[in-house]
Amino acid sequence: MGRLTAMDQARAPLDADLEAYIERSASFYPDDATDLSIAEQRRVYDRLCEAFRVSRPTGVAVRDLTAGGVPCRLYEAGAPFVTVIYFHGGGFVLGGLDSHDDICAEIAAITGYRVLSVDYRLAPEHVHPAPFEDGFAVLRWALERFDGPLVLAGDSAGGNIAAALAHANRDKRQRIVGQLLIYPGLGGDADQGSYLENADAPGLTRADIAYYMKIRCAGAVPKDDPTFAPLSDPDFSRLPPTVIFTADCDPIRDDGQHYAARITAAGGRAHWINEPGLIHGYLRARHSVTRAGASFERILDALQCLGEEAWPF
Repeated sequence: MGRLTAMDQARAPLDADLEAYIERSASFYPDDATDLSIAEQRRVYDRLCEAFRVSRPTGVAVRDLTAGGVPCRLYEAGAPFVTVIYFHGGGFVLGGLDSHDDICAEIAAITGYRVLSVDYRLAPEHVHPAPFEDGFAVLRWALERFDGPLVLAGDSAGGNIAAALAHANRDKRQRIVGQLLIYPGLGGDADQGSYLENADAPGLTRADIAYYMKIRCAGAVPKDDPTFAPLSDPDFSRLPPTVIFTADCDPIRDDGQHYAARITAAGGRAHWINEPGLIHGYLRARHSVTRAGASFERILDALQCLGEEAWPF
């Protein structure tokens, strides 16, 4: 038998339903998408999101609004007491309110929590720290507008924003009762660990990460800036209870592990859940891939616990 390539090694343990998801995704969003213009990348990403979008659950009231000057979408089911501020993924370049609409609607319907989805500004039109500044404005607006506990949440790039806000708002930790991060990019060392092990993984590659990082900061990568890379913060004390989900076949997998370890070492509560046989972006596969669906259930359970200020881990 011939020697496996890096891609073959990354894909070998994946289940058939995930392989089918990867193939279908590639028909909408090709592996060489970063060679396209920004406008075309956004078009193909939007087509990908639409292809896997499911109908909103019944009983969820949805409305668009402006929060702190930032466009947002609010999801409510019943009379929610907990507010989740959700930041979508997309490398700080792609995505918006529609790309994660069904995900946010399901979170609201299943947990009963209010979900505020944030349409933060994207690069290259708006480079760092614009997304963080938008998140900060929305957080302050939500703290003034809604009573009760608040949870910061997000996937991929959105997980980065959520974590950065947790670090920057330690003074509000009595209201910010948790953060839920889904395969977040937190500024880990791209020259070791999972960045090399999964360099050519489906869903996200090491080259993709470098491409998006360059666009995000117009080529000038900030140093020791927790609003850009939360792992660069020297202080991990006084952060809210944190649950982190990662995909085992993902170059940024180790960011989640290292982040949880830093919080725990500082005396805080953090729990890292690494999902075997899954890839970056698996939320979109939650209705078609068994492992992804099971992980989404765990994500919802963890979010429920954080909102209730329970810690079962």
